[in-house]
This record gives sequence, C-alpha cells and structure tokens, in this order.
Amino acid sequence: MNISEAIAVLAKTVPDPSNGLPDDLFFYMSSITPLVNVDLLVKDETGRTLLSWRDDEHAGRGWHLPGGIVRVKESLETRVRKVAETEIKQIVDFEPTPLAINQIIIPEKTVRSHFISILYRCYLPKGFVPDNKGMNSRDPGYLQWFDACPCDLLKYHDIYKKYF
Repeated sequence: MNISEAIAVLAKTVPDPSNGLPDDLFFYMSSITPLVNVDLLVKDETGRTLLSWRDDEHAGRGWHLPGGIVRVKESLETRVRKVAETEIKQIVDFEPTPLAINQIIIPEKTVRSHFISILYRCYLPKGFVPDNKGMNSRDPGYLQWFDACPCDLLKYHDIYKKYF
C-alpha cells in the first residue's frame, strides 16, 4: 500500500476528525507533528490555583493544570470551554487573550513529544468546591486547590510555577 492509499483508508475510517481521533492514529500524528493544547490557569478569590491529578503513561503521575488538545476546526475558545466542562465540570469565565504561549519539547519521547501550549486565565464562581465524590486524591481527575506549587507538579508544567 502506498501513502495515498493509506491516507484514503484513514479518511474513510475517520470521516470527521473534529470529533477526535482513534488512539493509534492520534499517537502516530503526535509523532510527526506538534500538538496544540490549551491549559487553564484557574484561580479563586484567595489566589489559590486549581489543579487536577494525572496518572498516565504519557505525562506521568502528578498535579497539572486542566488542559486539552485542540481538535481540527475547533477554536481555542471552544477548547477552553470543553476542557472546563470535561475536567472541572463547571463553566468558566476566561480572559480572551492568552496569558502565555509555551513550546514543550520532550526529546526522549517519540509520541506526544512536542506541544504548543496556550495558557488562559480562567475564573470560577466564588466559593467553587470541586466535585470529587467517590474519588481519592490520587485518582486521575481529582481536583484540589493549592496555595503554593506542589512538589509533585508534573515536570512538563514546571513552566507554570511562576503563576502560583
């Protein structure tokens, strides 16, 4: 099979990539091109930062800012809203101008090794309490407010330490 035939098979298999990609295809794509993602810097009225626990083979174990990969034909603003709905389970207000744009390159990895990360400052309603029902603090997706940067922040999010 040549490249054109392989692409035709993929186009038939994934007719609407705006809905996301199958994992195998996503991982392959991430090995040949940078991924664009949004990260949400969520602060409360006292200045605490909201983080989520992560535990997976690609990022490792630790706290991270909620975030997600932008889909094809999806605006950055839409991705911010979807990340908030999915990871925080709450609508956020956010500043339309990004707070920072960072490039993350992980030389030792072959998949998910290059990111263009766009950071947005976001706000939740006053008094927001994360809904962690049935979870413990080391379950992926567990949310917690932090007064200072935790020692077990994912190393890829070290670029955000200055915002704590």
